[in-house]
Amino acid sequence: MEEIKIFSPATVANVACGFDVLGFCLDSVGDEMVIRKTPKKGIFITHIEGFNLPYEAEKNVAGVSALAMYNAIDVDFGFEIEIYKCIKPGSGIGSSAASAVGSVFCMNEILGRPFNKTQLTEFAIKGEALASKCEHADNLAPALFGGFTLVKSVAPLNILKIPSPDDLFASIIHPQIEIKTADARAVLPKEVSLTDAITQWSNLGSLVHGLHTSNYDVIKDSLHDVIVEPHRSNLIPHYQSVKSEVLMAGALGACISGSGPSIFALSKSIETAKSVADAMNKVYTATEYNFDIHISKINTEGIKIIEQH
Repeated sequence: MEEIKIFSPATVANVACGFDVLGFCLDSVGDEMVIRKTPKKGIFITHIEGFNLPYEAEKNVAGVSALAMYNAIDVDFGFEIEIYKCIKPGSGIGSSAASAVGSVFCMNEILGRPFNKTQLTEFAIKGEALASKCEHADNLAPALFGGFTLVKSVAPLNILKIPSPDDLFASIIHPQIEIKTADARAVLPKEVSLTDAITQWSNLGSLVHGLHTSNYDVIKDSLHDVIVEPHRSNLIPHYQSVKSEVLMAGALGACISGSGPSIFALSKSIETAKSVADAMNKVYTATEYNFDIHISKINTEGIKIIEQH
């Protein structure tokens, strides 16, 4: 194989109660990337569409993760990377993660899959850290593994794939403002009360149980964040209005997607997900902000090959 084109999906991280450890994969929005072998040794970004991103590999998320992997192999050729960016940087639905996993996934396929998905995530973490200033895998893991994933630990990296109900859908609104991950982390408290900690890990444990057993009532009762949401929600205009409206429209729960500004809601059935999306649209249509809305089934496959030569 000399060249490969892939779809690298958007993802939702944290999922209310799972800050930095839980995420799920979308199938309705993502980036496309093309990577090919080149006789010249090294990593070279040759084309970027969609957003103004650096071409220098060491300054680009996709380039940094690719370099991490390239330095771990011994080959007499290099790789060229083309990036067709559809996920806006700073949107809160895994833009940097899509780039970081896309490059290493493609390289691994061309090389004959010498690395497993956990090892690919380790390389991708280096690229993600360029964007967020810390190493975390809650967006990377679902993009590579598909579905819901739990990052059991980062050192050593241990990722658990979690099953999800067949009729679970996500509705996401992306207000056209930018919140940098590093800035969103800066507003978080350094310490939390024991009461809040107990509530949070109780919600996380029950959410994982609800996903395993396809128990929508348990999922609904678990989608609550008492640690991060109270601080980050202040950065997102009309957040409380959106959350209130989507819950009245039948959503199981709603919270901030990643570090924001996107807001996600989970629903049972595509019909409810569409009603929830309409409720999101209603709130933001009355504001001065532009926005995008996505409706997506949970993508259990993750990143996928479009073409290969």
